[in-house]
This record gives sequence, C-alpha cells and structure tokens, in this order.
Amino acid sequence: MIRLLINNILRFIFLILLQVLVLNNMQFSGLINPYLYVLFILLLPFEIPDWMLLLIGFVTGLTIDVFTNTLGLHTSATVFMAFLRPFILNIISPRDGYDTGTSPRLDTFGFNWFIQYSVILIFAHHFILFYLEVFKFSDFFITFFRVILSSIFTILLVLLSQIFMFKKRNENFMNKNLR
Repeated sequence: MIRLLINNILRFIFLILLQVLVLNNMQFSGLINPYLYVLFILLLPFEIPDWMLLLIGFVTGLTIDVFTNTLGLHTSATVFMAFLRPFILNIISPRDGYDTGTSPRLDTFGFNWFIQYSVILIFAHHFILFYLEVFKFSDFFITFFRVILSSIFTILLVLLSQIFMFKKRNENFMNKNLR
C-alpha cells in the first residue's frame, strides 16, 4: 500500500513537471496542445473511492492551473474527467470485472480496452478544457478541430508512455526469471 502511494506521488510529480516545463512550451501552430498530465488520472487504481478520485482530479488540475495561470480551466476539465471515469470503467468492464489491486494499464487489459478507455476520457477532458477556454460557440468548429488534434496527440503520447513502461516491465520480468 505504501509502495503504491509512493509510486503515485512520484508519477504525479513527474507528470506535472513534464507538463509544466516541457509540454506547455510545445505548440504546433496553436492547434495542438499536448496534455500528458491526464495520464495520472487514467492510471489510478480501480479501488480508489469516487470522492477521492474527484479530490485528486481537483488537486491535479489546480496544480496545473497554478503553474500556467489559467484560473480553473484545467481544474474543471480534470474534475469532469475524474467524475466520468467510474462510469466509463463500468461501461467497458470485462465480463469478470476488475481484479483487486490492478490499475488500468495497456499491458494488463490489452490495446483495445485501453484505447477505448483513454480516447473517451482524454476527449472529454480536452472538450471541456478548450470550450471553457474559448467560452463561445462562434468558433465551434475551430475549437472542435483543436480538441480532435490535441486529443490525438495526447493519446499518442499516452500510448507511447504505456508501451515504453510495458517494455521496461517485461525486460525486468525476463531478467529476474533468467537468473
């Protein structure tokens, strides 16, 4: 339990620093903004209570808002994502349900399950974030185009991080078994 808590705290710090120091400084023609920090909420364990999930979403978004001076935009989007997560997990749950002590990861549930899970939550996050940022429907299609492009880019980054971590876990597993 303590190890899981420490791993999540380290993941939180790493993703926030990566977002603030690197990814927030990357913009491709103003249309693509990668938001990899949402991976923190995506990878939280299944057993986390809903109230704690909302609190973690709030703290995550607030932390990004403090560093980017965006006055609650990221907080709203991450709280909405955290609110939506249990419903999405319930809809796409395997027949036998989720095992205790597991987290939603690519290597645990496979590519199709993880892509469904990620696409829905990342798109919802980006939709809320960008439309609150613009706060008008006159630029609906331009904003929607930004949502689509940024979601695709963020999903690719999430998948790359999962593939990299899966490869690293597999190598560690193989090294332990070969000894």
